[in-house]
Amino acid sequence: MEDLSYYEILEISQTADKSTIKKAYRKMAKKYHPDRNPDDKECEHKFKLCNEAYQVLSDDRQRSIYDRYGKEGLQNSGGARSGGGGFGGFGGFGDISDLFDEMFGGGQRQQSRADADKYPLDLGVEMSISFKEAVFGCEKEINYTYKTPCKSCKGSGAKDGKQTVCSQCGGKGQVYVRQGFMTFSQTCPVCHGEGTMPSEKCPDCGGLGYNEVKESVTVKVPAGVDSENRLRVSGKGNIGKRGNRGDLYVTFYVEQDDTFIRNGDDIHIEVPVFFTQAVLGETITIPSLSGELDLNLKVGTKDKQTFTFRHEGVESVHGHGKGDLIAHINITYPKKLNDEQKEMLEKLQESFGIESKPHESVFESAFEQVKGWFKKEH
Repeated sequence: MEDLSYYEILEISQTADKSTIKKAYRKMAKKYHPDRNPDDKECEHKFKLCNEAYQVLSDDRQRSIYDRYGKEGLQNSGGARSGGGGFGGFGGFGDISDLFDEMFGGGQRQQSRADADKYPLDLGVEMSISFKEAVFGCEKEINYTYKTPCKSCKGSGAKDGKQTVCSQCGGKGQVYVRQGFMTFSQTCPVCHGEGTMPSEKCPDCGGLGYNEVKESVTVKVPAGVDSENRLRVSGKGNIGKRGNRGDLYVTFYVEQDDTFIRNGDDIHIEVPVFFTQAVLGETITIPSLSGELDLNLKVGTKDKQTFTFRHEGVESVHGHGKGDLIAHINITYPKKLNDEQKEMLEKLQESFGIESKPHESVFESAFEQVKGWFKKEH
């Protein structure tokens, strides 16, 4: 897009009048504005180019120089750029400020700003629950604090409701910052987007416009909830100026269990197995969410081998049935042997013959090959 002319960037002809230029800029700026394309670097770059094109083509002097000499003419022109890097001939900072208001509804925002609440009506809290409570469900009491408009100032934050226009933004709620040839809008840091300020702070709420109230509510935690799942409690959030109340959102965080490891609706469990149990095969009892299960170890069970028990996991909170329980075998070996145990194992090993030394048959040809590498050449 950098290779395009300013006219091509705004998709207009070279004979376009100021009204057409302004209309085209509004269309392109809306399309590529960063607020409407968050985290989109390409749109942000195109927005800058549109802004640059508009600032030149909307000014007769800059446009005349550009039409004759192009961008180089603007750079070399004595009055084309101001010392701060911006276009000195642009038709006033207020023009683009008004244009932004017109494009993004500044007038409408200002009209409804007085009625707007100073805080979101929906309220979020976090709750920690045990593994058991998450799996089987429970009832929990939540103690929290919600906001309600100050009765003295009716939520305005001003004593007797008296407000003055913000001197920083002039009542727009937005300020405009120039960086080079770019102009950005941002929420006024003084009035926080209100456009007005209290002539005197309300003594009952300290100018906040609201008071905080403590409340408790009992919620039914459904079986199968997992960490970061949210539960909505209708009509238990903050209260707005018109008396409407938001919702309370409870985000759960499930504590870990010493035995079971949860992955979605599946449950994993590590089963320690002595090496003789794995070699001989044996049926052992393991714990599950429903009680006990029999795990049948076959002869020659391997380390890290898994056994799946269908529908022995967690009940899906979304109604998709139960998950599975997956048992992971962890073979353990003796750390010490007495003389009798050592003798018995040696006899056992001898009884298997060549089968007890699989490495010999596997590496036999490799041994001969390696020996040949080191024979002296004659």
